[in-house]
Amino acid sequence: MFTTRFQAWVRRNALRLARLLARSPLTPNQITTVGMALTFVAAALAGFGRLLPAGIVLAFAGTFDILDGALARASKRSYPYGAFLDSTIDRYSEGAVYLGIAAFFLSQPGPWMRLEVLACMAALGGSFLVSYVRARAQSLGFTCDSGLFARPERVVLTVAGLVAAGLGFVPVLSIVVGLLAAATNFTALQRIYEVWAQARAQRRAREDAAKAPARGETSRP
Repeated sequence: MFTTRFQAWVRRNALRLARLLARSPLTPNQITTVGMALTFVAAALAGFGRLLPAGIVLAFAGTFDILDGALARASKRSYPYGAFLDSTIDRYSEGAVYLGIAAFFLSQPGPWMRLEVLACMAALGGSFLVSYVRARAQSLGFTCDSGLFARPERVVLTVAGLVAAGLGFVPVLSIVVGLLAAATNFTALQRIYEVWAQARAQRRAREDAAKAPARGETSRP
């Protein structure tokens, strides 16, 4: 995860901008939708081999992903449906980006093309699992915030890979996708382990609580 100081800086500046936007008729859901549209543009640019513009547009789209939540808090228009829509659109956005990168790899035939496309598929599956494990765990009452590569890290690394490839360092994008394929699935496993540890602790607590009355009864004269 990003450092706490960096996260606080990003949120603080996003909240300042959101306070200005709160006076406008813009809604958080509209900001979320615009961010998704920009991400789709970035994915299309990547698919057609325009990697540098794709990276720039994706970086710009990432600001909307932060701004929608900040606007919801600043305007006091935070609703469950907004959180649901934001989470759902994030999955569409990530899927579009990986498909765009996979389309680029398919247009560049070479000895590593199949592995590059497979890495895109593995990164896509891992990214979805990271989000699903957290959502499912929280719906069951568990805390699930750990993990090496959450969404902000994935977006930053993807932007860096696209920009580097757009500047002529194409192998960097392949390395980035391979790293994402490994790191996202590792993060999903981290979260699964975190939930398992919490479930085990709960089970032991229940077992200890069940044994406590029995011990109390045997100690009576």
